Amino acid sequence: MNGLQRQTAIYLQGVSGRRSPVSTDATRLEGHARRHMSAEAFAYIAGGAGTGRTMRANRDAFDRWQIVPRMLRDVSRRDTSVELFGRRLPSPFLLAPIGVLEMVDRQADLAVARAAREEGIPMVFSNQASRPMEACAQALRQSPHWFQLYWSTSNALVESFVSRAERCGSEAIVVTLDTTMLGWRTRDLDLAYLPFLRGKGIAQYTSDPVFQHLLTEDSASAATPEPRPTLAALRTLVELTRAYPDRFWPALRSGRARAAVQRFVQIYSRPSLTWDDLPFLRERTKLPIVLKGILHADDAARAVDAGMDGVWISNHGGRQVDGAIGTLDALPGIASAVGGQVPILLDSGIRGGADAFKALALGATAVCIGRPYAYGLAIAGQAGVRDVIQNFRADFDLTMGLAGCASVEEIDEDALREVPGGARATADD
Repeated sequence: MNGLQRQTAIYLQGVSGRRSPVSTDATRLEGHARRHMSAEAFAYIAGGAGTGRTMRANRDAFDRWQIVPRMLRDVSRRDTSVELFGRRLPSPFLLAPIGVLEMVDRQADLAVARAAREEGIPMVFSNQASRPMEACAQALRQSPHWFQLYWSTSNALVESFVSRAERCGSEAIVVTLDTTMLGWRTRDLDLAYLPFLRGKGIAQYTSDPVFQHLLTEDSASAATPEPRPTLAALRTLVELTRAYPDRFWPALRSGRARAAVQRFVQIYSRPSLTWDDLPFLRERTKLPIVLKGILHADDAARAVDAGMDGVWISNHGGRQVDGAIGTLDALPGIASAVGGQVPILLDSGIRGGADAFKALALGATAVCIGRPYAYGLAIAGQAGVRDVIQNFRADFDLTMGLAGCASVEEIDEDALREVPGGARATADD
């Protein structure tokens, strides 16, 4: 469905008195979704690091560029497809990994997978998913998907995750580099709520044989502090036990659900991760490896030199470092450093087709939708995710055509104008 067809379908539904609860304006989705989410869920999805300056920087970066439409070009037929790792995709959009979607909708990642399959858009499985990758791969069938990897302190677990991703048909491994520690996320901290401590968002772990083996090892030397024995602590114990993939009473009596949470906290990420660790992964998979969280041109160039297959520009949606560079500001320098040798993906702040157009014009190969599809999920489940995807694709198609471009290949920096006097941050010095 192209942009005109999507637009017409919406208007025809209106003739019959039907309107989607999912706004076509992605900037309005957050407010609508908030009414459908718990305070804890909304804080986790919508919140950023510190005062939220990086989230604002992401949007400000897009506002510093204006599209300059060209006239009298034949755009009656438009090709929005892009090629990525040998696969031709119908649009330049992917669904970025978002963890703990069970806080948003009961079907969680499965609803997203079904929507992605129906729309033919690649989904990146979250390392912190609420459903195992195998279940999501089954829901996706032949639709493309990637796996996001948080590098654990256990290399055996890293190897197991990657092996599972290969077996279930993932087409790339996305190593997230910017979350070796959690950022200072004030909304979550003010609620004193971390979903992982309640057994949420650890389905990739509890479904993994290596992780299950790790539960049998002595972890006393790195044990997590015991909570005070209060009624709230008891409720949390019940909650995390229900989240464990086993019958409630056996999981409670054995203490295995609680042990899973404790072990996860101990091993989920590795702050000591360096460039010297990348060969370990390269030797264990033939899949393309994409490094996510790149913001400096020197890191992008080093990723190419290290034999990585793609660069993903991201500041984790502003959730990790308060006052970090906006992703679109980082893009031109990184595109210059990469020199077309590997694909460049970009997320953080994408709120419509015009944003995608600007990113592609400045050197991105594709862009990744994050919070907007999570808000669609909160508002209307699987159908809400589909609406968001369809709206982004329609907006991009119409923007591209109205700007005078009949294909993605025709989009370049000549289609943009930088706002005079707009200070643009860089991270390539």
